[in-house]
Order: sequence, then structure tokens, then C-alpha cells
Amino acid sequence: MRLADLTIFTEPQQGATYDDLLAVAQRAERLGFGAFFRSDHYLAMGDSDGLPGPTDAWITLGALARETTTIRLGTLVTSATFRLPGPLAISVAQVDQMSNGRIELGLGAGWFTEEHDAYGIPFPGLGERFDRLEEQLEVITGLWSTPSGETFSHDGPYYPITDSPALPKPVQSPMPIVVGGGGPKRTPALAARFATEFNTPFVSLDFFVEQTDRVRSACEAVGRDPASLTYSAALVVCVGQDEAEFVTRAAAIGREPDELRENGAAGTPDQLRATVERWRAAGAQRLHLQVLDLADLDHLDLIAATLA
Repeated sequence: MRLADLTIFTEPQQGATYDDLLAVAQRAERLGFGAFFRSDHYLAMGDSDGLPGPTDAWITLGALARETTTIRLGTLVTSATFRLPGPLAISVAQVDQMSNGRIELGLGAGWFTEEHDAYGIPFPGLGERFDRLEEQLEVITGLWSTPSGETFSHDGPYYPITDSPALPKPVQSPMPIVVGGGGPKRTPALAARFATEFNTPFVSLDFFVEQTDRVRSACEAVGRDPASLTYSAALVVCVGQDEAEFVTRAAAIGREPDELRENGAAGTPDQLRATVERWRAAGAQRLHLQVLDLADLDHLDLIAATLA
């Protein structure tokens, strides 16, 4: 798997400034990684105090679009509960223009109840969240695909649209959209209808194979070539030049070495290469490598040197 097929994926809600994210994105770009992605969360998880507080995903990506030149930028994933689809379509299209066509929109139903409570964001039940996600995807793709000079209308229960000028347009057409998750029915169906990439976050290799098989079947059911989708996975990455350095890096992110080896892309360089090769052989065309210590830029250097 090439570096161009690897994403450095960050979780800034755990405690990161914009300058921290900029340093990681620029180092990842210089090293040749294909993309820099960030989560879209407003509240720290686990034991982290989250200081200095959350950064907004799309404001961050807009700034990074002007301070990078080649690396792709995206979310894994924006929650459909956070933003109305019309304004989100405008924001993403504008950031795509600011980056000269390097943006990818990951969009999901949302899951973290506590962050909604903490910031006054409505959090409906799971079924309604999926209904809203589906309608958001319909609206966003409809706005972007409407020819310039024409208007877009949508008769939906949550987001009715009347005579929108459907502007601005992103540079890319179609705009890359990432849909992911482990749901057995609705998630594969949404991916088959709307996504350019299907992602499984932090699951076993066996489940990745099962879920991507469901997505391929969903594509066939709607007459889409399953090969037109990119299949990806997200894995926490933690590697050391030797065992002692790996153990030190694992401790820095509060994880056990054996657990990381079992569930992530972790260990010594040889072990990291073997893990990446297993996922590639199982059908993963892209890996989003979750980097949890954003101050450790030497870690990025080692990952790149190992996988180049």
C-alpha cells in the first residue's frame, strides 16, 4: 500500500490547538501521506480534559486548505446532527474551492450523546438520525449536482428545499463522500447510493470483510458497480523503532501494547508492515491511521519510513 493510500487521522477533541493540527498536516504532507483527516467532535472522550477545548472541523479544514498544497483533507466523520444540509453543502464546497479540489466529506448519523447534551444539540433516536442522514445526503448531493443556472427543490420531511440556486459548486465533481459504519442494512444501502468511499472504523479484519461484502451486495442491488467504491478502514497506529520505543509510545496514549497489536496497526516496523499488508490483502484500498499523540511528529516520520 502506497503512502498516497494512507491518511493521518486525528482526534483533536482530545486536546489540540489549531497550531497542533497545522504542524501534523504539514508534516504529513511533506512526508507524502495521501490525506489528513480529522474527527468532528465537540467533547473529549475518556479521561482527557480536552484542553484547550474543541476546534470546529470545517473552520479547521478551511484554514488548512490555505496552508497546505497537495495533501487531501477531510472529516471522519461529520455528524448529520451538527449542521443543516444546505449550509453544510455551502461550507464544504467553499473549502473545496479554497483547497483547489482536495476535500472529502465524511458524513454519519452521529452517536456521542454527551457532546450533544454539552452543547445543546438535539439528539433524536437512532432511526430518526438515519432518516435525517439519508435526507442530508439527498439534499447535499442534489445541490452539488444541479447545473449552474438551474434551481434545486426537495420535498422531504426534515429538510424541504424550495428553488435553491444550489451555489456554490465544489471544484470536484462528483465530490468525494465517505460513508461508513457497522450497520448491516441501512449503512450499506446509503453507501451504495451516495458514497465514493466506504469505511469501517476500528473493527476486526473479519468484520471488515463481512461488512464490505454487504456493501458490494447493496451496490449490485441498485445496479452500481461495486468496484466504483473505495473500501477503507480506520485503525489506531502506534509504532516504535524497537519494542522499548513502542511500549513508550503506547503508554503516552494510555493504551496497552498487546491490545494495540491486536486491534490496531502497531508494534515494531516489521509488525506494522505485516498488519498493513493483511488489510490490503483483505481488500482495504485505503487506511486511515489514527494518530493520538499529536505532539510526537517523529512518530509520523517513522510511520512514513516504515511504509514508504
